Amino acid sequence: MNVARSFNNWRKFRQTVAELDRMSSRELQDLGIARADIRSVARAAMGR
Repeated sequence: MNVARSFNNWRKFRQTVAELDRMSSRELQDLGIARADIRSVARAAMGR
């Protein structure tokens, strides 16, 4: 994987984590995401 692709993946991961982290616990619950799972959900979203 080249440097630019790695950087873009990292940036997308951080953006996803930040967006989910801004949500309330209720909003996350409505999506079926536990606050403790935010990073693993963000990692999984990068694979799409």
